[in-house]
Amino acid sequence: MDNVYVTATFCLLVASAVVLSPLPRYLTSPNARIALVVVSAASVVPLFFLANTATSSHPTMASSDPPAPIRPTPSTVAQHLAGAPESWHGKITADGPHPPEADRYHLYIGLFCPFAHRANLVRHIKGLQDILPITVVKPYPKGDESGWPGWAFPATADEYEGATPDPLFGARYMHEIYFKANPAYPGRYSVPVLWDKNASTIVNNESPELMRDLQTGFNSLLPADKAAITLYPESLRAQIDAESVWMQRDLNTGVYKAGFATSQEAYDAAVPVVFAALNRLEKLIAKGGGPFILGKQLTELDVRAYATLIRFDTVYVQHFKCNLGTIRHDYPQTNNWLSYLYYHVPGFRETTDFRHIKENYTKSHKDINPRGITPMGPWPDVEPGYEPDLTKVRVGGVQMPQVLELEAKIEPKM
Repeated sequence: MDNVYVTATFCLLVASAVVLSPLPRYLTSPNARIALVVVSAASVVPLFFLANTATSSHPTMASSDPPAPIRPTPSTVAQHLAGAPESWHGKITADGPHPPEADRYHLYIGLFCPFAHRANLVRHIKGLQDILPITVVKPYPKGDESGWPGWAFPATADEYEGATPDPLFGARYMHEIYFKANPAYPGRYSVPVLWDKNASTIVNNESPELMRDLQTGFNSLLPADKAAITLYPESLRAQIDAESVWMQRDLNTGVYKAGFATSQEAYDAAVPVVFAALNRLEKLIAKGGGPFILGKQLTELDVRAYATLIRFDTVYVQHFKCNLGTIRHDYPQTNNWLSYLYYHVPGFRETTDFRHIKENYTKSHKDINPRGITPMGPWPDVEPGYEPDLTKVRVGGVQMPQVLELEAKIEPKM
């Protein structure tokens, strides 16, 4: 249609040129000029008529197209971490709309994401790999500042090692999964997402809830030894609940508050909070006696802390500028604990992919790292060697006065 209007415009220009330009002597008479203008103008009229007819002859073409996806509402990192505008909070229960069944559910994750890492860790610890398959999005790009178009799936299995095409819908982007559950979904397209194939909807996209619910949701389908595994034992629930508050607030999301600070003042306020939490964790591990945070029992606290700390020296020290110290040099108890989980507890190393982790942060945060260069270190990714007698391991920490002051305020008191 644009070509019709272009041609009409050209004809009008020709008519104007006829009037204004010098012509051969035999066309210089007034009658000759008028005749040329009439001919040129006459050629324009059918073209405008054609354009108008072509446009009006298909009045329903635009309305037959599917509506454009609603882009997410731009939000700050703090707002996003506080919760999406809309979330799904379903559970796998025998008496609910999402009963436990093999091959009914699908988990979408990113290997780079610490929050999705929690859900995948529980999946491995509980032995749900055959019951609950996963699809892994690529670690970058993630879209614009408001999250559009969001995480992408590879077109083929070998496009990016470890990332997998979407087997359910052949989707290109994670937002397509969200729009299948709610075409007007207004938030960011985060992972993890638990999808119910029978109900054709999202069950849950909140990582703390998935970390808890995946421990019990499929127990009826598991062998007795796996069904018996819990990361939230009755005897430790009160302590897990209490310690989870500061861990989530100051450590799990604290690194993001520091990394995405948009002013010097915000950064200076956020970083000491992170290291106050690390100081607290260092003492908590030493007090428990190992090998886990609360002693002999692997709990949700280990899953929460691991998903953040396995990324700490690798990404958060340099990329998020959380550089008052490192795990491997300033926190011997925590480093010892991290090494034990990574090298000796099934599920932890298998769910950790350092290429996905490094390239996600360094290649998708253009405002922080505009050239997208990924650092090589540190080496090794996790230091090997575990000392089971924690009395032989120094209790470390960052002794910066501001950090110590914030540490003393953490509740509950030790």
